Amino acid sequence: MTLAYKQILVAVDGSKEAEFAYKKSVQIAKRNNATLNLIFVIDSPTYSTVEAAFDPAIERDAVLFGEELLGNYSKEAEAAGVQHINPIIASGSPKALIAREYPKKLGADLIICGATGLNAIQRFLIGSVTDYILRNSPCDVLVVRTEEHAEANA
Repeated sequence: MTLAYKQILVAVDGSKEAEFAYKKSVQIAKRNNATLNLIFVIDSPTYSTVEAAFDPAIERDAVLFGEELLGNYSKEAEAAGVQHINPIIASGSPKALIAREYPKKLGADLIICGATGLNAIQRFLIGSVTDYILRNSPCDVLVVRTEEHAEANA
C-alpha cells in the first residue's frame, strides 16, 4: 500500500474557497509528483432554465470563463513545479461528476475541494457539492477552508 497520491482531482469554480483548494493541491501534487487534474464543471441543470434557453451566450460565457480559469491555474501550477497537469471542462451535475464519474475515470486517489460557501438554510434546501463529495467519493477527500471561514467558526 502506497501513501503517496498519484491522481489528484481538484474542483475549481472561480470562488475564493476553490482558489484556496487549488493552491493547496499544487503543493500536494508537487510533493507527490502526482498528476493534478483540474476540473471546472458547467452546471448544465442551471443552464437549462428558460432564461438560458433564450440566450445561448450564457453557457458559452461559462465555457470561456472555465477555459481562462483552467489556463491560468495550469500555468501557475507548471511554474510552481507540477509536471503533470490535466485541465478538464465538463458539463453536467457537479455533484455526480466530481464525486463519482471523474474519480473513477481518472483513478483519482484524492479529491480536493473548497469548503462550502452556503449558509445552513441553503445547505438544507439545495445541499452542498462538498457534502455530497464527502459522502459519495470512492477516495480520500480534503476540504480546504479559507482563513475567514476558519475564523468565523473559531
